[in-house]
Amino acid sequence: MNEPVESIGIEQLAERVGMSVRTVRFYAGRGLIPPPRREGRNGYYGADHIARLELVRELQAHGFTLQAIEGYLEKIPADASPDQVALHRTLLAPWMPDLPESVERAALEKRAGRSLSDDDLELLIALGVIEPTPDEDVFRLAPAHLAVGIGFLDAELPIEAAHAARKLILAHGTALANELTALFRDQVWPHLKSSGQPPEATTAMIERFKPLTIQALVTAYEQAVDEQKRETVRRRS
Repeated sequence: MNEPVESIGIEQLAERVGMSVRTVRFYAGRGLIPPPRREGRNGYYGADHIARLELVRELQAHGFTLQAIEGYLEKIPADASPDQVALHRTLLAPWMPDLPESVERAALEKRAGRSLSDDDLELLIALGVIEPTPDEDVFRLAPAHLAVGIGFLDAELPIEAAHAARKLILAHGTALANELTALFRDQVWPHLKSSGQPPEATTAMIERFKPLTIQALVTAYEQAVDEQKRETVRRRS
């Protein structure tokens, strides 16, 4: 039977957030989490401690230094609820379904379901599906993109076209991300803050915003390609 979240010890807290007890104590000593509730010599932790440590872990995943993490947490009110702290983590959460991971060439071939020549690897690198590392035959893989990369291999896409396509996609993707981020910051976020909704409702809305935005982008691209084909036909007729 699990102990209530409001009364767990430091060992249970460390297990809940996937950290060592030593690490939790270190962060507590730096003031990243509030002091525990004391009963005699025993300290008890609750949902607020869990939410803040999970936020610390998310910030670490984004490459924040300890000093930057401290600065970020200092801006969160001390009386912020666990749901309000969790909202910060939702805003930081990556949009990619899987974070990049390191794989050896043999493991990559097993997941690809085929052997991969040096030219195949070069194409996957050009597409941004894998990245080379300092270790020979070890790559950083974006798991969600592997199937797309294999599809391009099967289509025998020229390496020059892969480089050009990735350059175009990165340029337009970056521009779109910047504009949508500005839209969210200037129009969506102020509306959410003034709506009076509880933090968990705002969190749910943001989670829905991600797949809807991606699907809208795919739909717009499909429509644009179809229009380009129709325009080509019109010019030739």
